[in-house]
Amino acid sequence: MKFVCMFKYLFFLLAGVSCNSVENKIYVHLNYTIPCVRLLNATHQIGCQSSLSGDVGVLHVLESEANLDWVLKTGPNPPYMVILDSTLFTRSIMMKLKTGSSRVAGVVVVAPSSNPAEGFSPHTTCPNENSGVYSESYDPALAHCNVTVWNPLGNGLSYEEYDFPMFSLKDDNDTQAIKQCYYNHNHVVNGSSPQYPLCAMQLYSHMSAVTDTATCMRRNGINFSLNPEIVCDPLGDFNVLASTRPLNYTDKGHKMGESVVIAAARLDSRSFFFDIAPGAESAASGFVTLLAAAHALRNATQEAQPNRNILYAFFQGETFDYIGSSRLVYDMENKQFPLDLDNVHSVVEIGQVCIILLIALHVTVMWHKLLKFKENFVEKLIRNLNSSALNLNFSLQEPSFSQPLPPSSLQRFLRARPIPGVVIQNHNSAFTNKYYESMYDNAEYLNMSYPPNLTPEEQLEYVTDAAKALTEAATIVARALYTQAGGSDPIQLQNINVTQMLYGFLVKSNNSWFQQMVPSDFAIHLLVMCLQYVSSLFIKHFKTTTAKCCIYMWVQGAAPPNSTERVAFCVRSTVRLSKALSPAFDLEEYTSKDYSTWTESRWKSIKGRIFLVASHELEMLTLGVGVAVLIASLMLTYIISSKADILFSSGREPTAATY
Repeated sequence: MKFVCMFKYLFFLLAGVSCNSVENKIYVHLNYTIPCVRLLNATHQIGCQSSLSGDVGVLHVLESEANLDWVLKTGPNPPYMVILDSTLFTRSIMMKLKTGSSRVAGVVVVAPSSNPAEGFSPHTTCPNENSGVYSESYDPALAHCNVTVWNPLGNGLSYEEYDFPMFSLKDDNDTQAIKQCYYNHNHVVNGSSPQYPLCAMQLYSHMSAVTDTATCMRRNGINFSLNPEIVCDPLGDFNVLASTRPLNYTDKGHKMGESVVIAAARLDSRSFFFDIAPGAESAASGFVTLLAAAHALRNATQEAQPNRNILYAFFQGETFDYIGSSRLVYDMENKQFPLDLDNVHSVVEIGQVCIILLIALHVTVMWHKLLKFKENFVEKLIRNLNSSALNLNFSLQEPSFSQPLPPSSLQRFLRARPIPGVVIQNHNSAFTNKYYESMYDNAEYLNMSYPPNLTPEEQLEYVTDAAKALTEAATIVARALYTQAGGSDPIQLQNINVTQMLYGFLVKSNNSWFQQMVPSDFAIHLLVMCLQYVSSLFIKHFKTTTAKCCIYMWVQGAAPPNSTERVAFCVRSTVRLSKALSPAFDLEEYTSKDYSTWTESRWKSIKGRIFLVASHELEMLTLGVGVAVLIASLMLTYIISSKADILFSSGREPTAATY
């Protein structure tokens, strides 16, 4: 029995090896597959998905827009899996492919090795237009970007729905192999149709959620089994909050005599494809500037506490209708936070500031409708910022009062009440960012280039032009915040912290400086995590080393000279993680017009592979032969079984045998 069991085990093991070997001979699996995924809100769904078993199509490399006719009309072997370079990833081409989706099995975009010079933004021209302060009930003339189109290069591709899967591939050996497969088998020569076998691709990215957020949340609640399937998740994460003086988080609501200046920046970014969202200027420039300012204010606020507290607020989910800031405002209004809105003296927000030609101080036209003392608060804040820019290499400008606020977290505070505030950006009107919310808003766009032959550790210390510019911006912010809080000492920053933060967030997160700032159990995640995940958790631990006491955390620390072992230590901090989940999901108002309702579909498998396919006629012939063989086998088996007593009977031995 033991021998039989071992034989069976060996048989199945060898059978598995054989199957894998055959599969590897048939399929070439794609190693780097980044999909477009499905998102939903109160009214509809956007994004992409495949069928349940994946979508299969004959490969076609799109060489120009004129070449689309082959895919949409004349090609004899639909559906097609379209491979296109990033220069052809335009709204015009994508809308034609979307319209002809019955002949399109999927789209693969080859990411370039350098950014397109003309710019590219798959976001809308008016970010968060329905969730800011301007609406049909308040200043309708300024609603929907009627005065200023903030993102003029926005083509809206990220907010379209596609009935086929879409993936991004690197321009590497795998992509070249795919193109070579196409030119070997599918390329049209002299107008003649290609001959079988043809090169095909299969993409898997089936999304579980459909229709809208209300539908998917209702399906989440259906429980007919012990393990109910969740089909979507609300978009959300954590805000990172810290203050120069500790706040009592066990005592919620208004604090008599407490006045705070909120210094805000956003953490998140997005692009068309899931997980490729560097957000260099749209997000990183702002929160790195605020981190550097907080670091500079550390000693000043400890040695001479200003009259007002400074609350550093790093908001998550701002791209999707201000999830993080609307949550903080909601908690303040409903006594779920140690402060309320009456405790807020003013708001200073740092937006896109990296490519600096000037710094614009955006103040809302709301101030014309407020009492005079409120206007004085804003005027004082502007004077503080202007005086902070003295002896620096750029000037500050204040747009006219007819200029509305750009998309910003401050708008969510203004929806609740008229709080004095300013948004610091590098543009007076439209964004200077040519790659807003795209994969190209990266280190290359910020000209973060390094001399050749530098080691990673040397690059970590190398001061780029972007670091110099952000250091000056952070100096302005630090000085203005300190003055706004009631301090008066001059503050000067050093380039080095900004350099290290930019390198870590945009070039290589797994570096020695980041490693010493985080706990050992988090360090492994630096290998794979992208900006929006690294930023919130890293900022929490970075600020623990620069803020005053409240809670305790353990970090790895640096390794001493001539040693490989780190010296870990405990730090005390006022840093807290605060839930950045839209109030719509707590209130179960999934069709809310006041709060974000964005959810993300769940999925089970994301993968792609290429292989050769035979002609339809050969497939039918093979199927027919297989069916015929099956029928013949069944008939033969039946005949043999029915005549078994004749065919397999053995001769009888004689009853009496002679020996």
